[in-house]
Amino acid sequence: MRKTILDDGSYPYLTEGADLVGAPGIPMLLDIDNTQVPRKMIPFEKAKRVSDKRQFVHFYMHDKYFSNVLTATTKYVDLLKEFDGVITPDCTMLVGQAPCIQQVNTYFNRAVGFYLQKQGIPVIPNIRWSDEKSFEYCFLGVPKNRIVSISTHGCLRSKRDKELMRLGTEEMIKVLEPTDILVHGYMPDDVFGDMFDRVRFHRYPSLFEQTHQKRRGK
Repeated sequence: MRKTILDDGSYPYLTEGADLVGAPGIPMLLDIDNTQVPRKMIPFEKAKRVSDKRQFVHFYMHDKYFSNVLTATTKYVDLLKEFDGVITPDCTMLVGQAPCIQQVNTYFNRAVGFYLQKQGIPVIPNIRWSDEKSFEYCFLGVPKNRIVSISTHGCLRSKRDKELMRLGTEEMIKVLEPTDILVHGYMPDDVFGDMFDRVRFHRYPSLFEQTHQKRRGK
């Protein structure tokens, strides 16, 4: 029995039986062909209040709104099983952030996904990177030739942001060879235009977009 959260901060039950890959030891997701391109996506924070379960739950929001999913994953299994599937947590990775923190966030992304897969939940890996240095580990633990998901929400504010999104997406295609890429948020042509003939893209408006469209009466 642990005395403090630090006694078991890595939550090893999440990765029991997982292969650990790369220098950081990132859990490898199961290579299971049980996912589909989602009809719709629903933010985790709204999952308890929605009646339409034919959606994939995503975590494209501030980390504080889904931190409990990382530290008490078992409590959310029954809720997540009600939906078509889950996109793995979008744990923050920032340019200039210590690599060890980014690797830990990559670890939890895959660890939670692996655990949910073992509970029979279809899982699509969310891929998150910061800058070129993170390419060494941010794609670890993801099977090739599967559906992957990314988010551009809040990640296209500057010219450098757009360049990193383009470079990261191109590297992801090269390394993971995905069949389909889900994009949560805007898809500007100057970022994605050169890649449309290489892989199937599927865009899903962010909650921010949907809210502002309703306010404008669209």
